[in-house]
Amino acid sequence: MTADNLVFLENIEWFDRTGKELLHRKPQKGSGDIKFGAQLTVRESQAAVFFYKGKAVEVFGPGRHTLVTANIPVLTKLLSMPWAFNSPLRAEVYFVNIKIFTNLKWGTRDPVAFKDSELGLVRLRAFGVFNLQVVQPLLFVNKLVGTMGMYTTEEIEEYLNRVIVSRFNDYMGDNIDSILNLPSMYDELARGLMKRLLKDFSHFGLGLTHLYVNSITPPPEVQQAIDDRSRMGVFDDMNKLMQMKAAMSMEKAAQAEGGAGQGMGMGMGLMMPAMFAQYFAAARPQPEAKEMQHPCPGCGKPVPDEARFCSHCGQQQVVFSECDNCGRNLDPDARFCSGCGHPAEKQSGPKFCTQCGSENLAESVFCNQCGEKI
Repeated sequence: MTADNLVFLENIEWFDRTGKELLHRKPQKGSGDIKFGAQLTVRESQAAVFFYKGKAVEVFGPGRHTLVTANIPVLTKLLSMPWAFNSPLRAEVYFVNIKIFTNLKWGTRDPVAFKDSELGLVRLRAFGVFNLQVVQPLLFVNKLVGTMGMYTTEEIEEYLNRVIVSRFNDYMGDNIDSILNLPSMYDELARGLMKRLLKDFSHFGLGLTHLYVNSITPPPEVQQAIDDRSRMGVFDDMNKLMQMKAAMSMEKAAQAEGGAGQGMGMGMGLMMPAMFAQYFAAARPQPEAKEMQHPCPGCGKPVPDEARFCSHCGQQQVVFSECDNCGRNLDPDARFCSGCGHPAEKQSGPKFCTQCGSENLAESVFCNQCGEKI
């Protein structure tokens, strides 16, 4: 008899030596015949899912637990002779690491398309980090891991990265008008993106504890355009800039001494008052064109079309969607139609952009490649 056959009672425990394992199964290879009375030790940062006869029997929390099976030491080995001394009463323990896994990376492998209200179609790269935690061990095992002996963060990070990038593109399209306003909105962007992702992660028993946006960068030529625009912010247009430079050069010439410079300086000195008058006249604020407005559904006062909230009563300017079944207006948070009871949200396969044909996630609103609304 081998050493394994001489074991009467087992003590089952697991230590994560890599710091990257989300799950580890005992035994790691094949199936097991855990004996009656085996002791299971679970640490504070772990949860253990006990499978017996192919079914999940119980989820154990921290502490020492006694496992009950029909595998009796020695006797089971003798009775399992028809099955090559392998007991048909199979049992396994899945240890799930429920600590928070930090500093997982997310980012755009290829630039995503964003339709900027001022710069037009822009391809952006975005990068950040997020923290992950298993919040429902049994759902995590059944929906994502299956019968794998080990599951690490490296095996799921690529998939979660694709989900984050897709939701990032949707959120940008819905809430950001121009990337010129982005630098002051990183925290708001991270919070809104995290709320959208919680539902995606919960399908697999996972929780998103933190998400950070480190950088959102347009192509070099767009960055140059933004820099030029910021420089022009001091002046309304290039004509005023040129007028100011000309006036400054004339002032220097007027102060020049000696010979022809002195005569030219006198002539330019006479021209300076007229040029400054022209500059300041052009700098006077011009009346702005009236913007398109619509009545607020809350207070009835006029509100600009692009406004998301009423400046008088603060009510959000809601655009209602329609039920796919009866055409009734739906509340933005409604899960079912109040008229016919038809589900407002549908789980479907991937969406394909009608403009470029690229594949997007089922709930995507904007295409990751061309930026058009799907």
